[in-house]
Amino acid sequence: MNHALNIVTSTIASSIRSWRGTSASKTSQPPAKTLILFDREGCPQCRFVREALTELNLDVIIKPCPQGGNAITQLKLETGSSELPLLIDENTEQQIRGAEAAVNYLFERYRGKRPPKQLLANRFNQLASSLASGIRFNAGTVAKPSKGADKPLTLYSFESSPFSRPVRELLCELELPYLLVTLGKQQKSDMGPANFRFTLKPYQPIANSKRDAFFKAHGNVQVPYLIDPNTGISLFESADIIKYLNDTYAA
Repeated sequence: MNHALNIVTSTIASSIRSWRGTSASKTSQPPAKTLILFDREGCPQCRFVREALTELNLDVIIKPCPQGGNAITQLKLETGSSELPLLIDENTEQQIRGAEAAVNYLFERYRGKRPPKQLLANRFNQLASSLASGIRFNAGTVAKPSKGADKPLTLYSFESSPFSRPVRELLCELELPYLLVTLGKQQKSDMGPANFRFTLKPYQPIANSKRDAFFKAHGNVQVPYLIDPNTGISLFESADIIKYLNDTYAA
């Protein structure tokens, strides 16, 4: 897909979901062990869980399970089911299958309250999430031949980011596991693109947050940002990351 069209349709997809998965909690209590999500990027149900993770400011290890890939076959062999999403919390030894159960668990466990109705898999939200996948031509659902990677990659992103979505879709299609570091927007001045924040003051993330650490390391807070420990490569810019992933891992 042409990159400009890629970003336009990704922006429409975020708009269809009313930009859920943009804002993040100002405080977070990261669990000792990182959560694990068996996920399909273009799956309408999986989207609800990723939106919740952004809004709760929780990082997660993504185990991509595209249709026709090896991971989904292995998942069925190990668990007896290929139903997605599957959330694993090793901190509580819980395995939660299904979007609504996973979203409820995340909010009750990590915020102590019920989730907002916009994240529940009711008929209206399921329709909106399906439309968001449709406008993306169901990218991020079917496996592509891949060389695989020895070590998981790391992607800084937040769910509604139009520029990050195509990268996540390709990571899923290539069945590349990765640590998803969520950099949701925690305050009004975080809103807007990295080079034009909606504030007249010098931009400053919330102190001691993940966004603050990223800002101190890079001088801005821009996603997507990919780190590949297999090659030592780190990249900004979605078009460059997509080209890199295809050149490095597509078989």
